[in-house]
Amino acid sequence: MHLFVRVNREGRAVKGFRDGDRLYLENGEVITDAEADYLAPAEPTKIIAMHLNFPSRLKAFQAKTPRWPSYFMKPPTTLAGHRAQVAKPKGTLYLNYEGEIALIIGRRAKSVSREDAWNYIAGYSPVIDYGLHDFRTSDAGSMLRVKGQDGFCPVGPAMIPAHMVDPHNMTLRTYVNGKVVQEDNTSTLMFPFDYIIADLSRLITLEPGDMILTGTPANSRPVEPGDVVEVEIEGFPKLTTTVVEREVDFADFGAQPEDSENARETAFEIR
Repeated sequence: MHLFVRVNREGRAVKGFRDGDRLYLENGEVITDAEADYLAPAEPTKIIAMHLNFPSRLKAFQAKTPRWPSYFMKPPTTLAGHRAQVAKPKGTLYLNYEGEIALIIGRRAKSVSREDAWNYIAGYSPVIDYGLHDFRTSDAGSMLRVKGQDGFCPVGPAMIPAHMVDPHNMTLRTYVNGKVVQEDNTSTLMFPFDYIIADLSRLITLEPGDMILTGTPANSRPVEPGDVVEVEIEGFPKLTTTVVEREVDFADFGAQPEDSENARETAFEIR
């Protein structure tokens, strides 16, 4: 089972593939999974994320079925790899996980039809769309402060080649400290992967390596320092992250973290 990886070797990104517990790198090295300093498995020019796609999440918010997808963007600086530490700023309340499937583009896509869209997918990877909802009141819609902070998009540990999975039947699970907290299947998606690519490529050129975060199921919740958050696509290695507390200087200007009704409703899926 050859899964594509990128790892840090002495400050340089090196590509390769993972087969079982071993990584075979293009520089000729063979290392174990335990030795690997994983990077995100692709280098996107942009990361596009979806607001709502799983019906279970829609039901949790008692929201109306959307007529079309709604998107936002995460900067490439949000990227992190397998076993990353994710920072919860000291004094904040609502750092939420959202386990998702990252769709990774394989070749330039512009004005692609739904029928042809499958030919533009290089593969898939587990991803966690972390969000700090303390900024929700000041940042609703764009999500830049909420979800655009450094390290808020761990991806990996590997990219699963598209031909190895049935995109209409992929089971996604999120674990917190070993307990399953989210589970759903792509068979339930309101907007399947081919629709998403066709929809986006009407207006936006998708480049090789670009990532589309395809939505999270119900039961996103806040996590605390020390929590271990993992996401898996069934049958493939888990993405693992650890939440840590970090002092962050938000300065004395601009929007500040705020404990608001909006933040609480989103963090705990309250209507």
